[in-house]
Amino acid sequence: MPKRALYEKRPYLLASIAAALAYYLLRDGETPGVYLALIKGAAVAMLAVYALLRLRSRDAHWIAGVMAVAALADVVFEFDEYAGGFLFFISLVLAIALFLRHRRTHPTPSQKAAASALLLATPVISWLLAQDMAVALYGLALGGMAGSAWASRFSRYHVGIGAVLFVAADFLVVAQMTLLPPGSFAGWLDWPLYYTGQFLICTGVIQTLRRDHEA
Repeated sequence: MPKRALYEKRPYLLASIAAALAYYLLRDGETPGVYLALIKGAAVAMLAVYALLRLRSRDAHWIAGVMAVAALADVVFEFDEYAGGFLFFISLVLAIALFLRHRRTHPTPSQKAAASALLLATPVISWLLAQDMAVALYGLALGGMAGSAWASRFSRYHVGIGAVLFVAADFLVVAQMTLLPPGSFAGWLDWPLYYTGQFLICTGVIQTLRRDHEA
């Protein structure tokens, strides 16, 4: 992200990072669940605020909506995994719609292969981890988000990698629920991967849209 952009909207990005760090440090402590969930949600909610204020356009508002729904999902997931998962599903579908609207004009064969691999492998791995059709269906939306992000004209070093980190984080979450013992290494990695992924997706999309606006 350009230094000027970070400076102009730094309070919201810094608030987002601060909330993400606070949640990571407090989640195994004695902070009441409601407060902890709100801190968790604030991390991605501040990304939505950043997107809204950084650029006034339909697509900027769209990615802000994606982040806002994901932030709500973060909060709800702490109390109801199924309801939270459904909200995440909605956020993924919204993200897919945005990325498909910004498809890369002439993708290379390697880009097509990577996008296809993300689309197809993600639901398969989700099924293998959980043996559950609902999780596999969610994995299909997750793979669609990652594949369409990789095939979009947005930077693969921001949005594409961010989407891959999101996928990895969700694999760890599912593995903790089904395969791994409590207190495994996955518990230390899922949140950093997820938040970093969302941060890269949001700022990467806004960076490209801003560049278009200034052209």
